[in-house]
Amino acid sequence: MLKPLQSLAPVVNTDARVLILGSMPGAASLAQQQYYAHPRNAFWPIMASLYGFAADLPYAIRLQQLTAQGVALWDVLAHCERQGSLDSAIRNEQANDFDSFFATYPHIHVIAFNGGKALQSFQKHVKSHLVRPIPHLLALPSTSPAYAAMPFSQKLQLWQQITGNLSL
Repeated sequence: MLKPLQSLAPVVNTDARVLILGSMPGAASLAQQQYYAHPRNAFWPIMASLYGFAADLPYAIRLQQLTAQGVALWDVLAHCERQGSLDSAIRNEQANDFDSFFATYPHIHVIAFNGGKALQSFQKHVKSHLVRPIPHLLALPSTSPAYAAMPFSQKLQLWQQITGNLSL
């Protein structure tokens, strides 16, 4: 049975320049109401490496560390149905309101996609409907523990692209 899901609120401040988008939070993240809460997800270790903070800091402090660097977090999908946590199980997608989001946060000039499903959903449901010009799109490997084909060191190397895009 498919379970109806609702995404988390965006984590963003007025100075945000890079937006990291996932598809829809997994079960652990939704249960804890925290982005990338699964203990084996590489997201927080990658962010900690890129921005110089400890990956095991309290969640609120990790969010502060990211937003202080001009990084925002959100998901492409506002609602969907899914059994389990796999992106491949997502059905009945409904995108978040990106026109309003970009009107409120006009300094975002890079969108970094955490995995292929996030990019695919954005291209399918959002890209052609945006009023504002589309920021630079950056496809990055999923930090999910389900994507084990790429080692952490390679994911980290590819994710370093977001730090170089902050000054655009």
